[in-house]
Amino acid sequence: MATYAIGDVHGCFETLRRLLRQVGYDPGRDRLWFVGDLINRGPGSLPMLRWAAEQGDRIVVVLGNHDLHLLARAAGVSPAKRRDTLEEILEAPDRDDLVAWLRGRPLVHREGSLLLVHAGLFPEWTPGETERLAREVEERLRGEKSAKLLATVDQKTAEKWKDGLSGFDRARAALAAFTRLRTLEPDGRMCADFSGPPALAPKGCRPWFAIPGRRSAGMTVIFGHWAALGLKVGAGIAALDTGCAWGRELTALRLDDWRIFQEKAVED
Repeated sequence: MATYAIGDVHGCFETLRRLLRQVGYDPGRDRLWFVGDLINRGPGSLPMLRWAAEQGDRIVVVLGNHDLHLLARAAGVSPAKRRDTLEEILEAPDRDDLVAWLRGRPLVHREGSLLLVHAGLFPEWTPGETERLAREVEERLRGEKSAKLLATVDQKTAEKWKDGLSGFDRARAALAAFTRLRTLEPDGRMCADFSGPPALAPKGCRPWFAIPGRRSAGMTVIFGHWAALGLKVGAGIAALDTGCAWGRELTALRLDDWRIFQEKAVED
């Protein structure tokens, strides 16, 4: 049995299928961990989501910002974006079942010394606090008043973590970190508008995983979301977004021996 962590698919379903053939994926034995953003931008979002929903507990999927964007659009609290490829899902006869399945995915998955998240963690969070926060926010996303929180998904707010945060403000800041965090300013605020490579970050902005004293440093955090960062494995992190939706590659990391596999993006 092997476990493979896979970077942002973004609807590149045919590329994923080729990658799974390359690694010799056996659905009867192996497991797959997805860093989120299963859908949007690529041409195969509907078959990607249908396939994922059929896999049961053979796969773990954490929610990414594009997955949440679909939930927000389905709830009527977010408009379509120019590069969206979600209409096929929103108009599908099984739309409600697919949206319900996606809403049930976690924001964080932890096993042993490994922690899976889409984007990042505020440096103040221990692994235990990270899990507790994730469960809090997941409960809100699945509740009757989820629309208010979903409406914040596409807002590029410069969130800052404070231990005294509570209620909606606490959930909004935590969700921003889980699904949108890349870099932080010296005062701990998210550099909300920056998505480029670390070397081009605004003065003072540092990658969240490079902040001194980060309290999750004892874990290996597996994440995606940052295509301009690219593949970066080592020193307690595994960054796996290698820009499949931008015509680059889709990456799998075998967690048993840390071997890397990549498949060039193809048209579905």
